[in-house]
Amino acid sequence: MVRSVIMKCTRCGRYTLRKDKCPYCGGQLTTPHPPKYSPDDRMWRYRLMLKVALGQLNVSEETRRRILESLGPGKV
Repeated sequence: MVRSVIMKCTRCGRYTLRKDKCPYCGGQLTTPHPPKYSPDDRMWRYRLMLKVALGQLNVSEETRRRILESLGPGKV
């Protein structure tokens, strides 16, 4: 995991240097930077299946059904 200096509040959206909680609203802080890209990403298939299963990716109903069937019963 990459250590980040700046943090972003999930509640108010402000940036801060604190690590524990937002000094403005007391909300939870997260790192605003995306993870490092790797062309040798071995988990792309699972992330794609998860996005389809959660409805975050627009695909045809036939494609969605095939992807969910490939997961097996009780996986979603």
